[in-house]
Amino acid sequence: MSSLAGRVAHPRLPVGPVRIGGFGGVEGLRTWLRENAIDAVVDATHPFAAQVSAHAATAAADLGIPAVHLRRPEWVQRPGDLWTRVPDLAAAAEALAAHDEQVLLTIGRQGVGVFAGCDRHRFVIRAIDAPTAPLPSRYELLLARGPFTFDDELVLMSRHRIDVLVTKNSGGEQTEAKIFAARTAGLPVVMIDRPPLPVDAVAVEEVDAALAWLHDAAAHRVR
Repeated sequence: MSSLAGRVAHPRLPVGPVRIGGFGGVEGLRTWLRENAIDAVVDATHPFAAQVSAHAATAAADLGIPAVHLRRPEWVQRPGDLWTRVPDLAAAAEALAAHDEQVLLTIGRQGVGVFAGCDRHRFVIRAIDAPTAPLPSRYELLLARGPFTFDDELVLMSRHRIDVLVTKNSGGEQTEAKIFAARTAGLPVVMIDRPPLPVDAVAVEEVDAALAWLHDAAAHRVR
């Protein structure tokens, strides 16, 4: 059973049964896991979905269900990258004070409201769906779904005369082209670090590793 949060209007659905929507916090998730006789939990949410990961870890632990957190590797700063690493969205907004006017904001639609008070800057906001939070006073909204090519990202940055890229360290190949493009164009990047995983979490970086973990969990259950 796959569960999607419902944050994207038209998601790409995985194979098999799918439920969409929240559970109602830890208690709701715990109830759902018990009522559906779930034997194992794979938390494969976005690396920045900290609350969902925390709820999954707590609910599984409460019921004695094994859980693993699947997190793709994060991007690593390479020679030529001009990164300013910050811990969260608020710190990213503050970091813009050191940068010029034109900002490419690629953090998804959630959290855009944090930048609403950055009146000195003009934002190109790229997201799959339109944000519902207050927006900066000067912005252009680009609704698009990746993956994006290196050439596309270079053209976008040039066309909009981007001075700085603000992004989350989500990792993964589908959206990494913007990192390559910023490096090639010599653009600074305000890179938002991932929130930590729950304490004592079992974590893997590849789908194959998650599958191996599942096989092992099933074998232990049979014994």
